[in-house]
Amino acid sequence: MINVVSVFFKKNLLLVLIALIGLAETAYSQHSVLKTKHIVEIKNMKFNPSELTVQKGDTVVWVNRDIFPHNVTETENKKWTSATLQQGKSWSKVITESYTYYCSLHIVMQGKIIVTSKH
Repeated sequence: MINVVSVFFKKNLLLVLIALIGLAETAYSQHSVLKTKHIVEIKNMKFNPSELTVQKGDTVVWVNRDIFPHNVTETENKKWTSATLQQGKSWSKVITESYTYYCSLHIVMQGKIIVTSKH
């Protein structure tokens, strides 16, 4: 009798574990799908919006709609910079932390990205 109960318990435990793994994979893949693409327009010597709140893993795309060339450079440590963007060109970055940035060709142009963990 004890062997029957033991086998029954082990089989049910295995089924529960498989179900939990399936739920975890579904939750992970749904979270991955929820990543958002944000557009920052460069126009009239400004980043618009100049301040943007995103979730970690979202993508920001900067699009140059100005007549002048621009770039996008992280302010504090110059961790990253885009190539020079001519009119109509764009550059994108997956955001993993909060940054301030500017155009190194026109230093008055500044922007900020704030990462939030809210879902």
